[in-house]
Amino acid sequence: MKTALITGINGMDGSHLAELLLEKGYKVYGLERRSSSRHRKNLKNIESKITFVPGDLTDQNSLLRALEVSKPDEVYNLAAQSFVKASFDIPEQTSNVTGMGVLRMLEAIREYNKPVKFYQAGSSEMFGKVQETPQIETTSFYPRSPYGVAKLYGHWITKNYRESYNMFNVNGILFNHESERRGIEFVTRKITDGIAKIHLGIKDHILLGNLDAERDWGYAPDYVEAMWLMLQQDKPKDYVISTGVKYSIKEFLTMAFKVIGIDDWDKYVKQDARYMRPAEVDMLIGNSSKAHKELGWKPKVNIQEMIKRMVNNDIKLLKKQYEL
Repeated sequence: MKTALITGINGMDGSHLAELLLEKGYKVYGLERRSSSRHRKNLKNIESKITFVPGDLTDQNSLLRALEVSKPDEVYNLAAQSFVKASFDIPEQTSNVTGMGVLRMLEAIREYNKPVKFYQAGSSEMFGKVQETPQIETTSFYPRSPYGVAKLYGHWITKNYRESYNMFNVNGILFNHESERRGIEFVTRKITDGIAKIHLGIKDHILLGNLDAERDWGYAPDYVEAMWLMLQQDKPKDYVISTGVKYSIKEFLTMAFKVIGIDDWDKYVKQDARYMRPAEVDMLIGNSSKAHKELGWKPKVNIQEMIKRMVNNDIKLLKKQYEL
């Protein structure tokens, strides 16, 4: 039986990955900060099957102890301060967790000194002000936020330790991906939650920032499978994971409002300067040919189906919450 240690296990990706690994017969450990144990709602169906170990990406000794307790074959580093807008408000904390946290985990693995395969959760935000379209593994990076810069440090230090110490380290450069478990502060979930509230008469509009930004959106359960596949290869490599199709926030809104039968959504959406980023990333679209060819990976759920699932799930959650 293989053993995996997941950081960020309580988040969207972490919970989907934990489910996948349990299905594959893994023993799953989750690194958890003391303050995070009350945030296990994404794991409610599998919580009893996971062993939680205390640890924090800002404390290297705790990471080494977590490795010694879990004895993992694979480590998936998904923990981060991952909200891009917030990274402008808390740049130092973002850098400490999202950037330096990767170094601390790699150093802990090196000190642990047993064969461990390491997955680093990269981000399309590292491409930022894109230098070529679509973006592939060799595209130059140009991050436009403290979050993107921190993720880029994590990317390069993962690569550096792979080359310097012959470690099995991979970077997954994942483009935007969502699911019913996405945090409410993210624009996609803000939209689906807002639409569910409009549908149920709880509110009459949604406040959003830039509606013209274009993204390449996939479904999170498909993307965690790509993470797992990367660590099953003979050689460690980096991969772009994306759908290869881009949509604007406006197009996302159109598809989401259609789920509740509204075609003209203008009067339901208001723009608010508070949600604008100081430096915007206008357009991201990936090319995952390398992952298709070498990993045999392709996305299964398209954006329309994903949005439908998210809106319907939010309607269900709100009906329960408001006893409707």
